[in-house]
Amino acid sequence: MAKKKEELDPETLELIQWCIEVEDFLVKGGATVEQAQDHIEEQIEWFTDLFYDGLTPEEAAKEALA
Repeated sequence: MAKKKEELDPETLELIQWCIEVEDFLVKGGATVEQAQDHIEEQIEWFTDLFYDGLTPEEAAKEALA
């Protein structure tokens, strides 16, 4: 029996896209792609809070680089 592919809700997809954009700004700020991804993974709860607080990806990256 085939397992149904798990669907992500729109809000989760929006958060994932937002994190991808944050990663781009972190890289522009001097981080490597690996450093940016590791930082987002390690601090995902903090970044999720920033997302729900309405920060733009650029603002969140500036906070992370501060």
